[in-house]
Amino acid sequence: MSVSQLERARNLERPSREAMLQRAPSVQQFWNTNRKLLSEAWHEWEAVTKENLLPASDGLLDADLKEAITQAWQDPSKEFLLANLLRKVSPGVYQLQLFNPERLNELRAYLDSVADAQIPLRPPYGIALNRLGVMLDSRSEGYLAAPSFQSFYRELLDKYMRPIARFLFPELMGYDSQTFGFSIQYQAGVDTSLQLHTDASAATLNINLNLPEEEFTGSEVDFYNPVTGAVNRLSFEPGTAMIHRGNIPHAAQPITSGSRTNLVLWLYGDNGEIPSHSVIREETHAHQRWTVPQDKRDEFAPF
Repeated sequence: MSVSQLERARNLERPSREAMLQRAPSVQQFWNTNRKLLSEAWHEWEAVTKENLLPASDGLLDADLKEAITQAWQDPSKEFLLANLLRKVSPGVYQLQLFNPERLNELRAYLDSVADAQIPLRPPYGIALNRLGVMLDSRSEGYLAAPSFQSFYRELLDKYMRPIARFLFPELMGYDSQTFGFSIQYQAGVDTSLQLHTDASAATLNINLNLPEEEFTGSEVDFYNPVTGAVNRLSFEPGTAMIHRGNIPHAAQPITSGSRTNLVLWLYGDNGEIPSHSVIREETHAHQRWTVPQDKRDEFAPF
């Protein structure tokens, strides 16, 4: 009897944490060699476990945000409807309710089923190794290639994140054709914090997936004002997101109890190009902001 691609993927010997931390050549070789197998395994997993399909995004998204976004796509001059849904919480940092907290259990159940699928997934090992995180974009090796998730991921980026980023930061137009994404999970005593850094992005959207009953302490995000040196320490509520320019310095405080689960999405230009601090962009119009770039997806991955 032939062995399915799903079974083959589940039987692969995974790279060790130590090898990943050391960026051993064997780790890259593992992901490169098995790229096609892993993609086929995710397609097969979704086909044979139909109950694990991701729920429709319509129910997951905050109703007010969904309505404002829908109206702006139909008539870009109505993008002003977003203004009351975006709260400035630090210089260059805005917070919004992205997901309906009462429906987050559906998304989390799907992600739990992904973790139980036993198909190798590459954790983010960029600034630090987040052992329970996952790469989300197809430019990354070992990414979550399940078709329903990829459709959901593209919708978040194309329909929601990019036009919101352009509305807030119009100078990013032209530096937002490429995408990148990963999930992270902080647990007390495991992956607890992240040092001060900036992102290799033009814009970053950081979305909290904690359920209303999933409380945690610590794990606040510090945003640094490079002009005044002031620090704004902010916390996530279930389903909320923070969106900011990638060059805003920030750090995650240690988590002291519970766990925090987030999706992190990036936009940048071709081959990782991001705007400089001094870039001056021509004024853009609403109809330009509410479009999806037609640039060919490149293969550049920040990490």
